[in-house]
Amino acid sequence: MRAPDRFLFNTPDIELWPAWLLRARGNHDARLLARARFVLRRKHDGRYLAATVDEGLQPLLPRWTRERGVDAALDMLDAVLATPRRPPGASATLPLDRLHERLAQLGVDGDYGARTGLPRVAEPTRLALAGFDRYRRPLWLTAAAARAWQRMQAAAMREGVVLEAISGYRSHDYQLGIFERKFARGQSLAQILAVNAAPGHSEHHGGQALDIGAPGEPPAEESFERTHAFAWLQRHAAGFGFTMSYPRDNPHGIVYEPWHWRYREAGTES
Repeated sequence: MRAPDRFLFNTPDIELWPAWLLRARGNHDARLLARARFVLRRKHDGRYLAATVDEGLQPLLPRWTRERGVDAALDMLDAVLATPRRPPGASATLPLDRLHERLAQLGVDGDYGARTGLPRVAEPTRLALAGFDRYRRPLWLTAAAARAWQRMQAAAMREGVVLEAISGYRSHDYQLGIFERKFARGQSLAQILAVNAAPGHSEHHGGQALDIGAPGEPPAEESFERTHAFAWLQRHAAGFGFTMSYPRDNPHGIVYEPWHWRYREAGTES
């Protein structure tokens, strides 16, 4: 029996998700997902396009072959299916060629990166399943960050400290959606940028950052700094390669985020 696939494969517009991790959105989807290995999932709204089953690709959305970026997704799928025992090649990063389009859509000026000191962050072409977050959603990180997170979480648990993942990898499209939802609630661009980096500039895009919480604590709140989990992270996180990205009075204009930690492999530049 095949072991469950534990990698997400990423293209600019479409993701290849292991079908066993997705929730069916109707009886037709449920029957197809039960037999599928991968699902092509549109990034900007999460819609399922098609599923791979033994007899080939089966549609989940009408006219899915006309979707933007479908050729790149099918090329990635061919590479994945041709290497059944391991992921194809080394993980690379996706181009940043549509970043200006996303920023202009939000009204973010072209000097944002230089002004804040927040670099542009490309999305990886492959992410590993690092477990599940507080809400039972799949937690995606780079393979190295996933291993480090699992080791750190287990070490904390041995000392009676529970570290919960709140969120990990987020695509540029997902970040854009955060801004759109906050605009709809009446927030201004300045208010949003104080809490969320502009699309293309969030550390979450790179698959090496995650937000961490503790049981009973609200997510992404400054009160996290008063928990045993935060005290444990201050003492031990560096030993696992994690550092807090946005301390008080950081130079990027981001509010103090004691919950946001990023993994850096030994020997890599920050």
